[in-house]
Amino acid sequence: MNAPTPIPQPIADVVSFDRRELSTILSLYGRMVASGDWRDYAMDFRPDVAVFSVFRRAAEVPLYRIEKRPALRARQGMYVVCGGEGQVLRRGHDLAAALRVLEKPLRPID
Repeated sequence: MNAPTPIPQPIADVVSFDRRELSTILSLYGRMVASGDWRDYAMDFRPDVAVFSVFRRAAEVPLYRIEKRPALRARQGMYVVCGGEGQVLRRGHDLAAALRVLEKPLRPID
């Protein structure tokens, strides 16, 4: 007697960053790594949220989390930038505008 063939289960849809969004995030990440402020990152994709976490060191809690929550698209905007303790730093409909809260001010040239 043959064992029944397992039926593949559909993979649940997950929220992810598209190429344009990742380019925007990684551009900021690259500048912050070059300045020595950030050193590592992690990405997490779930059915309701995509998260890009930024670390000073890999063994620590994230300094910042950049979240994409499509369920909030019509309300406060689907992009959320959170601080290390979970405080919301900025929300918005435009990712680049939401990420400006993480930009370092330019130092004056002496």
